[in-house]
Amino acid sequence: MKKFLSVLMIFLMLCGVFAFSGCGGSGGADKLVVAMELAYPPFETKDDAGAPSGVSVDFSKAFGEYLGREVEILNIAWDGLIPSLQTGQADMVISSMTITEKRKEEVDFSEPYANAYLAILANKGSGIESIDDLNQPGKKVAVKTGSTGDFYAQGNLASAEIISLPDESACVMEVSQGKADGFLYDQLTIYRNNQNNPDTTTAVYIPFQNVEYWGVAVKKGNEELLGQLNSFIITYTAEGGFDALTEKYLKEEREAFEKLNFKWFFDLSR
Repeated sequence: MKKFLSVLMIFLMLCGVFAFSGCGGSGGADKLVVAMELAYPPFETKDDAGAPSGVSVDFSKAFGEYLGREVEILNIAWDGLIPSLQTGQADMVISSMTITEKRKEEVDFSEPYANAYLAILANKGSGIESIDDLNQPGKKVAVKTGSTGDFYAQGNLASAEIISLPDESACVMEVSQGKADGFLYDQLTIYRNNQNNPDTTTAVYIPFQNVEYWGVAVKKGNEELLGQLNSFIITYTAEGGFDALTEKYLKEEREAFEKLNFKWFFDLSR
């Protein structure tokens, strides 16, 4: 009997150890679990070996180093990112996510770390030269479901037919093949896709629009992580972290933005 009780005690102690080591989400207590959709190069993508790569990956790892925590990247489809916070699957979302009032009802956002404006990737034969040209009966507008381009189209392009698709590549293909007249997304994405499809597309930039800010999303009420993020963003900016990311991933794009007189992604000066 005594032997049985001793074995039982050891078993219960081991269970307690395993239970403790597994707390704090899928990555364990010491890991910082970051969710992103690895489908938006050069911000969130995969390298040739299939490992997470890009601006947001490097940014996440730098924040992990700042906290002294190992970072685990979870590749999650766009519409699953916010739920991953709400269910505790991830600690934060860094996925080129625009801060909107609607999203702020579901999650908390850090201070902005980037800004973006919308643009149109138009089919070369569509005759689209402005946003007004797109807002016409018979015109088809491709949007990524749940993106700010989607929100803009729903609120401002009532005369056009809106085609909602799950990812960027599908939207670009619709325009390239002439199945849609335009794709509404941020300037940098439109610039890159126009460069990749010069024979079938043209880029149309939309003037007089309000700036959109990108932020890091955390579960509502996680004030500790939010404070750490905001402190890190200030430090990272001051130490040239975003300049280094630009040099590594976006050097050509920044030069193009300067020629077009566009405000750069990481320039948050008012």
